[in-house]
Amino acid sequence: MESNILSSKATRRYKRHIMLPEIGTEGQEKLLQAKVLVVGAGGLGCPVLQYLAAAGVGVLGLMDDDIVDESNLQRQVLYGSGDIGKHKAIVAKQRLTESNDLSSYNVLNIKLNKKNVLDVVKDYDIVVDATDNFPSRYLINDACIILNKPMVYGAIYKFQGQVAVFNYKGGPSYRCLHPRPPKPHEVALPEEEGVIGVLPGIVGSLQANEVIKIIIQKGEVLSGKLWIQDIFYNRSYSVVIMKLPENFRIKKLGSY
Repeated sequence: MESNILSSKATRRYKRHIMLPEIGTEGQEKLLQAKVLVVGAGGLGCPVLQYLAAAGVGVLGLMDDDIVDESNLQRQVLYGSGDIGKHKAIVAKQRLTESNDLSSYNVLNIKLNKKNVLDVVKDYDIVVDATDNFPSRYLINDACIILNKPMVYGAIYKFQGQVAVFNYKGGPSYRCLHPRPPKPHEVALPEEEGVIGVLPGIVGSLQANEVIKIIIQKGEVLSGKLWIQDIFYNRSYSVVIMKLPENFRIKKLGSY
């Protein structure tokens, strides 16, 4: 018997999901009804968006005010040479629509800031942090605490990637991991140190996996843990993140 939500086309498209007992028709319907905001359509955002679109997430918010640069093409696989100079969020929507026109895509071609973050985040169930800077991460974290939304975090550096889920069912927040941002001279940016092109694909895929588990409410979510992998030496491990209640008292968005 066909689901009231799943059309015949959707049933055919998501057949391999529906066959899994852990997902099934019920889980796929949850995916179709979910709304996920992805902040950043760069190295991490590209695989996150591609796999969530392919999985059938009903509404995807694409937030990025950047344009495609030639140096992005080594790892940002939604874009090609013909997209250089174009807005990432707009191009991403075109590519994702070609991949799956059953989902909806909201283009947010704006920069995240203290004035707009709450208005943007409130319309979504889950927020994916696919940014590459500390101010944005703190803003996303704080908005998710205030609005009680889970935040799926990812970060990359050279050959090392990190994934965690914050503010999930009362779990630790990003501020529990980093109460204070590092000083400018303590952390190098990817444009200063470089990053291997496959790394964001691996980390972004894992972020998408956490989003799916949160939506279907199955499996073990990476809450209270920071998963770290070094793909150069094939080493991976998890670090326990302790919840610090004082880091949930947000007095001012993005403040340190």
